Order: sequence, then structure tokens, then C-alpha cells
Amino acid sequence: MMMVSRGATATRLSGRMLICSGTRLFSAARSAAAAENMAAAGRILSQRYGPEGRGAAASWIGGVRRASTATLAEKEQQKPKEQEVEAAEASEKSIASYWGVPTSKVTKEDGTEWRWSCFRPWETYQADLSIDLEKHHAPTNFLDKLAYWTVKLMRVPTDVFFQRRYGCRAMMLETVAAVPGMVGGMLLHCKSLRRFEHSGGWIKVLLDEAENERMHLMTFMEVAKPKWYERALVFAVQGVFFNAYFLGYLISPKFAHRVVGYLEEEAIHSYTEFLKELDKGTIENVPAPAIALDYWRLPQGSTLRDVVMVVRADEAHHRDVNHFASDIHFQGRELRELPAPVGYH
Repeated sequence: MMMVSRGATATRLSGRMLICSGTRLFSAARSAAAAENMAAAGRILSQRYGPEGRGAAASWIGGVRRASTATLAEKEQQKPKEQEVEAAEASEKSIASYWGVPTSKVTKEDGTEWRWSCFRPWETYQADLSIDLEKHHAPTNFLDKLAYWTVKLMRVPTDVFFQRRYGCRAMMLETVAAVPGMVGGMLLHCKSLRRFEHSGGWIKVLLDEAENERMHLMTFMEVAKPKWYERALVFAVQGVFFNAYFLGYLISPKFAHRVVGYLEEEAIHSYTEFLKELDKGTIENVPAPAIALDYWRLPQGSTLRDVVMVVRADEAHHRDVNHFASDIHFQGRELRELPAPVGYH
């Protein structure tokens, strides 16, 4: 008889437990009813079996609650990730569909996908390594001498700070060398707008020069990783040099272009010393960065030495262009009167 009574009680309790668990796991709307059923089941077990029954009910109900809570927590953690992915995809689709400017896929000549967005295949070239590196404009007048000694003075702190660390030296040099072309091109652009006249192609030449120098920097960034204090130095030097060159170009464009011509001569000298250190083995001749292979169309297997060679050739071309521009001004003429050397690499 006792066995039957206990069996009936267990049956009733199991039914209540099933209701409780079902309500807890599958129907959040019946949470109040679930709480009452669980409390009733606990009281019955406590009356029939004492403290052991109460402990069993608590552990069973707690287990169901913990399992349910863990499952819900996992689902809640997954939701934000899924929502972020969906939001990003929706944003890309909405931008492309609304503005009608989808990203175009560019391929190389061999049909492989082009990996760079900062420049395109038609902007690449093979550097002219046959250019004369020994050319030098001998200063003859006051402005020439002022430009020459200004550049020589600028070299002193660079020699002290970098000494023979030519990778970091090249990085700092390019952060300065990329400024004049942008400043000169911007001022010529504004002048063309004010006077309603063409620039003779000089705006494009100077802006292309600035972009070319920036690509030098992007290349050497792959070779020499700048430290925090070197980055801070770039901030200071760029801030001073940009404003100084801006004022200098406004006052005397012929002086400004002569400064850049001498600055490029110093760059040629620095890269020549760089090559000597590479040939002696003082600096490791590592493989050329991927960006250099594509930008200068270098063959596979090229090294850092090949990169320095083409960069030095670029600097020699910039030297010629800026000395030429200064000569035009010294002859009392304007740049627009003579065709600019567009595409001179």
C-alpha cells in the first residue's frame, strides 16, 4: 500500500515537474504558473520525504533553470555578432545601390586580380636607371646660394639623429620630400582659378611628384618600421617644413623650386650611401616589398637593392624638374609658358 501511495505521489510530482520544465523552457509567457507549480512540487516532496526531498527538488529545478539560462545566454551572445555581419552587408549593398558607384575589379595584364587600391596598373612604370646622377646646379646668385646652404643646414640634424640607419633615414626623407610637390601644385591650382588660365600641365607634374614621393614612403614603411619617437618627429618636421615652404613659394617660386632641386641632390647622395651599405652587407638585402614589385614593375626575386636603385632614379628626375622650373622663373617667365614634362620618370 505504501509503495502504491509513493508511486502515485511520484507520478503526480513528475507531471508537475514536466509542466514546470515545459513552461520554463518553451513558454516564457507562463512564468507565473511555472513558479506556482514548482513551489507546490517542493512542498509535497518536503512533506513526504523531509529534507532529502526538498534538496532533490531544489537540485532538479535548479538544474533545469541553469540549463535554460546557459542556453539563452549563448543565444544572446551570438545575436550581436550575427546582427553586426548583417548590418555591414546591408550597409555595403545600400551604398552601392544608392550612389551607383560600385567598386570595380581591376586585373593585371596576366589576368590576376590587382591587389592595390592606392594606385592602379596604368599608373605603374619602369624607372629610367640610365639618368645622369652626377648633375649639379652650381649656385651663382644670392637666391641659389641661400637655397643651397638652407638644404645643407637641414641635413645636419638628420645626420646626427639617424647616422647610418639609412632605412629610417629614407623614411624621414620621404615625409619631407612629398610636401613641396603638393604645396606647389596646390598654389598653382589656386592661381589658375584666380586668373582663369591654364597651368601648362605643371599642376599635374607637381602633384604626380608628391604622389611618387609618397609611394617611396609607403615602400620603405615595409622595410623600416618607425618607432613612436620617429613618428613624433615626423609630426614636428612636417608641420614646420610645410608652413615654411608654403610661405617660401608664395614669396619666391624660383627660390622654392631651387630648394627642392638641391634637396633631391641630397636624396641621391643618401641613396648612394644606402647602396654602399647594402653592398658591404652592413644592411641586409631583404626581398623587395610586394608594393614595390607592382609599382615599378620589378621582376620577381628583386631585392631591397633594386628598390633603392629605382627610388634614386626617381629622385634624379625630380631634381631635373625642379631645377628646370627654377630656371624658368629666373629667366622672368612663368611655368605655364613652357610645356610641363608630364610623365617624366
